[in-house]
Amino acid sequence: MKSHAKGVVIGGGVVGCSVLFHLARHGWTDVVLLERDELTSGSTWHAAGGMHTINGDPNVAKLQKYTISLYKEIEELSGQATGVHLTGGVLLAATEARLDWLRGVVSKGRYLGIDLEVISAKEAAELMPLIDPKQFVGAVRNKEDGHLDPSGVTHAYAKAARKLGAEVERFTKVEDIVRRPDGLWRVITNRGDVITEQVVNAGGLWAREVGRMVGLELPVLAMEHMYLITEDMPEVADWNKKTGTEIIHAVDFDGEIYLRQERGGMLMGTYEKANKVWSEFSTPWNFGHELLEPDIDRIAPSLEVGFRHFPAFQKTGIKQIINGPFTFAPDGNPLVGPVRGLPGFWVACGVMAGFSQGGGVGLALSNWMIEGDPGADIWAMDVARYGDWATMTYTNAKVRENYSRRFSIRFPNEELPAGRPLKTTPLYDTLSAKGAQWGVAFGLEVPLWYAPEGVKDEFSWRRSTDFDHVGSEVAAVRNGVGLSEISSFAKYKVTGEGAAAWLDRLLACRMPKPGRMTLAPMLKEDGKLIGDFTLANVGEGDWFVAGSGVAEQYHMRWFEAHLPKDDSVQIKSLGQKLTGLAIAGPKARAVLAKVTRADVSNPAFPFMAVATIDIGMARCLVGRVSYTGDLGYEIWMPPEYQRAAYQALITAGEEFGIGMFGSRALNALRLEKNYGSWAREYRPIYGPLEAGLDRFVAYGKEAGFIGKEAAIAERKQGGKLRLRAFIVEATDADVIGDEAIWHDGVVRGWVTSGGYAHNAKKSIAMGYVPKEIADRPDGFEIEILGKRHAARIQATPLFDANFERMRA
Repeated sequence: MKSHAKGVVIGGGVVGCSVLFHLARHGWTDVVLLERDELTSGSTWHAAGGMHTINGDPNVAKLQKYTISLYKEIEELSGQATGVHLTGGVLLAATEARLDWLRGVVSKGRYLGIDLEVISAKEAAELMPLIDPKQFVGAVRNKEDGHLDPSGVTHAYAKAARKLGAEVERFTKVEDIVRRPDGLWRVITNRGDVITEQVVNAGGLWAREVGRMVGLELPVLAMEHMYLITEDMPEVADWNKKTGTEIIHAVDFDGEIYLRQERGGMLMGTYEKANKVWSEFSTPWNFGHELLEPDIDRIAPSLEVGFRHFPAFQKTGIKQIINGPFTFAPDGNPLVGPVRGLPGFWVACGVMAGFSQGGGVGLALSNWMIEGDPGADIWAMDVARYGDWATMTYTNAKVRENYSRRFSIRFPNEELPAGRPLKTTPLYDTLSAKGAQWGVAFGLEVPLWYAPEGVKDEFSWRRSTDFDHVGSEVAAVRNGVGLSEISSFAKYKVTGEGAAAWLDRLLACRMPKPGRMTLAPMLKEDGKLIGDFTLANVGEGDWFVAGSGVAEQYHMRWFEAHLPKDDSVQIKSLGQKLTGLAIAGPKARAVLAKVTRADVSNPAFPFMAVATIDIGMARCLVGRVSYTGDLGYEIWMPPEYQRAAYQALITAGEEFGIGMFGSRALNALRLEKNYGSWAREYRPIYGPLEAGLDRFVAYGKEAGFIGKEAAIAERKQGGKLRLRAFIVEATDADVIGDEAIWHDGVVRGWVTSGGYAHNAKKSIAMGYVPKEIADRPDGFEIEILGKRHAARIQATPLFDANFERMRA
């Protein structure tokens, strides 16, 4: 075994072998994979081997499509059979609500290039003969589903990697990982040490143990997962003989089961409600090619549904029950990417759907390690989406919830309860008493809307019980003044003698003068967006930055990676050490003036001003800016002062009819201003010109900034896309994101977000279309729940198009 390598991959399952292959294919041949036992010894060997392209996040779906297309290449390169069977499949709906969800999946597939088709239950039964069509209301046909040989695929990755020059060391157990003073990693094994620049934790069932070697507690947990294999079935034999093909896959979401042919019988797996955690606190190192004791009673309710939906199962016996552990992250998506604070340490774990996602994970991670960028938008898989609040107990609660709901509908207005509340602000109880309905962002409870007594969310794809009440919150802002809790924003403090120069280099905007703020895009080297912030110069060399709360860890990783080596700059994430309130509406200044002695008149405190002033008895940082697009102020204070500031504002606002508003009202308000948001309109696949943020980019500033050359090139070439707002002739449902945008009968773009703008009384969608059609006046349609609705571009904001209210 070599003693030095450019990179070390830990774990010989399908994910680790994929990472090794992709690194070697990208030219990193001085890499070695370390596996404590034989390849596939963790979850890989007992996997059901299914593969599919469908995923809730379209960017992950693209990587799944890539994974499936890769199998032919690795089979040819390695000479190892992968056992791929592209049978196709059907996704079944037993309820109209499920069929609505599947219609949305089809719409998403249109712009992803995934061949999907809504069909009747009868047509599904003609394709998959075991179905009782009377049990279903419809289905979706997917031609790219299939299954494979888990062992064959894993060995194909490994053999292909070896042919490209990489090495695989079996029976090599990693016992510790130590960071040396020179920044290199010392990987200690039972067969000697390997010194390396880069370490990839693809440990699978042992990912937590590998993480703990470097002081990292990863939010992953193993669950017992069962599937059964039937005895040979005459219905299967008849179909094979009649058609010369296998029986296609089926996913019965309402029955929580999936099926495929296995030799002369069928394989049926379930995600049961009565799930069971395996090895909760640590994974035994001596676990390998073992299975767990079957527990058919636990999956009996799902099997009963399965036998009713697929009657042929009632007449056959069970040949084998497989019960083995698989790891999950709290939301079911993988944990991929570099770990903040551990340069050169990467993770690729929690990849439950390894044969659908393993190739895409390997591609993204190898791109990231070699090029400095994953080459795709993988936010849904980025390990940075979790912070240190994702404790073991939290992970346990959320993984169990996710597992039990894997085939359940997640409605757009549905908030899942497990592991909550965890992080709260001092106003949590106060706002709950006012009827706050809570969501969660980066672990923090966030008010969504305020419900009268006896009213709560009724989950639906269509406008629901919150609709009129959110409209009232919007009216309170537009007609008078509203107050919202904004602590979920990420907040950063930047100090040091080099702070101004560093920020000038990091951000693409012009630097504001003391007492002023500006909107600040942040770009990668390729000129694409990696952040959008509000930057405030608070004076005396100190800077305040506010951005997306869910991206706090993501952005801190970027900030810290670009800090100067001379300690001339310090950046601190303030988290909940700083809480916030916001007031907005035409009466907002009147309220503010009643609670402070400071002069907040327009001449003294104009738009984008920032200052430290007293709000009642509380010293606060106040910025004149508002995401509502109205006259407004964001007010920041230490948590011990939030109650006092809140009470001062509420009391002062009584004579003006002040009302509370939550994030759903804020969404409605920002839509009629054509304002985008991070992780929807602004993502690392769009340039500032495409996203409409180019007006905030100081292309000519002499200091230069990261991505400047690429941004200038985008401006000269015009980019490929344009972000546009559309008014949609919707009826009882609005877009939620990822719907197809049609133009002249052809799918040309996709929706990023939207909803109903209550003040304008319009349904609005925001999304990207090719620049060539971005200013065409007509011909657009947007697909909602399977129906195309006429849409037209709204180039100017529906509210305060000339920014008079905001600047008054």
